[in-house]
Formats: sequence, structure tokens, C-alpha cells
Amino acid sequence: MDIRIGILNSPREINFETAQSAAEVEKIVSAALDSGSKFIKLVDDKDKVYIIPVAAFGYIEVGSEISRRVGFVA
Repeated sequence: MDIRIGILNSPREINFETAQSAAEVEKIVSAALDSGSKFIKLVDDKDKVYIIPVAAFGYIEVGSEISRRVGFVA
């Protein structure tokens, strides 16, 4: 699953792939926003940990769990 996080006041975004489902990512983000947490923690496919301050969120885009088809369609 591809995750893109836009950071306020920054022209760059955080982009990585994770094995977590869309529901898991949504639950983590929603819980952080509802509880007033200062940051969220997400893990990518290579076990890198991303700690992102909640106050810096511009947007969070969670990609589709359906893999793209490769090749020609007849």
C-alpha cells in the first residue's frame, strides 16, 4: 500500500509503501487526531519507522490495496 503525507509549509511530501492495510492506517491517524496525540508512527515495508507530528499534517493519501495490472489488455 502506498502512503503519501503532505507536510504543512514544506514543498516535499513523505512517500513510502507499507504492509499495513488502509483500515489500519486510517485507524492510527483517526486515533491520533481524536486523542490529541502529538505524533503518529507508521512502519514501511523495509521496517523503517516514520514518526510524523500531527500538527504538521497537510494531507494523508492512502493508496489502493488493489495491485495494478501490468501488460497489454486484449
